[in-house]
Amino acid sequence: MEKYFYHGKNETDVYLFHEGNNNNLYKFLGSHIYTDDIGTYTRFLVWAPNAKNVNLVGDFNNWNDYSLPLRKLQDGEIWEICIRNVKIFDSYKYRIVTQDSDVLYKADPFAFHSELRPKTASKVYDIEGYKWNDKKWLKKREKTDKFNSPMSIYEINLSSWRKHGENYLSYVQLSDELVAYLKEMNYTHVEFMPLMEHPFDGSWGYQLTGFFAATSRFGCPKDLMYLIDKLHQNDIGVIMDWVPAHFCKDDFGLRKFDGSNLFEKTDQYLADNDQWGTLNFDFSKKEVVNFLISSALFWFKYYHLDGLRVDAVAYMIYLNFSGKDIRNEDGGYENKEAIEFIKKLNNTIKQEFPSVFVIAEESTAWPNVTKPVKENGLGFDFKWNMGWMNDIIKYMKMDPLFRKDHHNLLTFSIMYAFNENYILPFSHDEVVHMKNSMIGKMPGTYDQKFDQIRLLYSFMFAHPGKKLLFMGNDIGQFDEWNEYKEITWEVLEYEKHQKLKYFMKDLNKFYLNNDEFYDLDTSYSGFQWEDVNNTNESLIIFERINSKNEKIFCIFNFTPVRRKKYPVGVDEYALYSVVLNSSMKKYGGSLLRNKPYYSKNKEHNDRKFSITVDIEPFSAMFIKLNKLRCINKN
Repeated sequence: MEKYFYHGKNETDVYLFHEGNNNNLYKFLGSHIYTDDIGTYTRFLVWAPNAKNVNLVGDFNNWNDYSLPLRKLQDGEIWEICIRNVKIFDSYKYRIVTQDSDVLYKADPFAFHSELRPKTASKVYDIEGYKWNDKKWLKKREKTDKFNSPMSIYEINLSSWRKHGENYLSYVQLSDELVAYLKEMNYTHVEFMPLMEHPFDGSWGYQLTGFFAATSRFGCPKDLMYLIDKLHQNDIGVIMDWVPAHFCKDDFGLRKFDGSNLFEKTDQYLADNDQWGTLNFDFSKKEVVNFLISSALFWFKYYHLDGLRVDAVAYMIYLNFSGKDIRNEDGGYENKEAIEFIKKLNNTIKQEFPSVFVIAEESTAWPNVTKPVKENGLGFDFKWNMGWMNDIIKYMKMDPLFRKDHHNLLTFSIMYAFNENYILPFSHDEVVHMKNSMIGKMPGTYDQKFDQIRLLYSFMFAHPGKKLLFMGNDIGQFDEWNEYKEITWEVLEYEKHQKLKYFMKDLNKFYLNNDEFYDLDTSYSGFQWEDVNNTNESLIIFERINSKNEKIFCIFNFTPVRRKKYPVGVDEYALYSVVLNSSMKKYGGSLLRNKPYYSKNKEHNDRKFSITVDIEPFSAMFIKLNKLRCINKN
């Protein structure tokens, strides 16, 4: 039997790759197992146009540098070899000799599986054949209006969510423990920080070497499929962070892959990402664009993801975002190549997987981020609302005495709340690097910190936009997040933390059960100010409204002062009931029960009727018309 052989075909795949349009590139490049008349063989294909020679080294040839030489395909840029007797999980690398005769040992950019760090080789893996059991979820996804449906996202770093001793939970273990927690807390989605292969734990997965490989820290690729399958079977959507802006400089990765700047910009000044110590992708190369888009499509196809969050979009679309004075040919700072890549990415995803969504982590005022490409937008479905997040955190960190002078930080976001399809994020970025934990940002006494964090989360859930909380936020973790330590679950031994968790469970459930908070989430029709200008008392009231014109009054008191008999204008002569109050004793407050409010025939704020409510210090109240006690009075 021959030691190795060459297939030498795939003219169409090669052509489409160089045109940037091979949407199944992950089925072409990399290592793939085939069957012929003799038996099975594994074909290895690697793009290395500037290499002088390429050899395959691995477990199957005892890492011999010379015994398995690759040969170029007809394009002169892609190298190939086919060999038999390769086993699943065999490790391998490409031995690349550069034009300067330097020798590089590179992991496969298209590998589906990798060795556990600190080892760096790729592994042969059969990505096909997982038997999914999420058909019901996928059918539901197709019918769901993602923009006007509830979305409460739990953001998680798998290496530090929960551990068994010093060991990570595996994908399989997480399929029990994480699913149970998300179900208990009534989250609709989970967002994984990047799960693609990366060498350094401290990068949190944002500096990658494997754009097609699920990290081996928690198991093999089909174990991750099993976890996602279990999440879907329990009605939980799955989002993953994806990083097309840059990649790490480790020698075994994409950097100078064939001795030249292949994946990164040819000009080293443009290639170097000084902010993160990484390298920027070259979006002018069709092959690089194809590499990245096929990576995104791969995760939707093989892992059934419901959404991708694209990291560092602002860094891609602005040439000067890193501080370098770089301009385009017109003298502007827009990165035209990256913008075209983003548009092509989002259009291709919508064509291939119309029921999924793509989220932009974009921190500037770039217009039309979530508008369709055909309407001169970037084509994302959602965008993180960083402006709202920064304003409200700045406001909440203030001594309440001074909040009256910064009332606009509460109200300004409504001026632009419907310009884009927003997600309101309290993410991992807000609880690291000396920023303090979410509850630690709250001023005042121990009890006041808990009162205000419940107030803040209530405001978040009532405000237009989808919701995202990082792990630990919902139990009041006081420590900053540390990627090497698990969440401080031990705080749940204390009553205040238990009650905060109970409140978050109820707040999520309330959000799911009351479509006033999401039915018209992307339209001014779903929002109405009732009391916007009470700066002296740092109090605001607004209504959230559904398509049936049903309303919830949302009342927020950002001071430690109780407000008695506060007037609220209403539409009906009827009974109004408090449907959620953050000050209840069961949540850590002082109230044992909520009293009902009968409206009076007294106008207020251009409303024909009014109620007078008692508002607790640092509290949020949601009030709703009690239809059973409604009396028509003209």
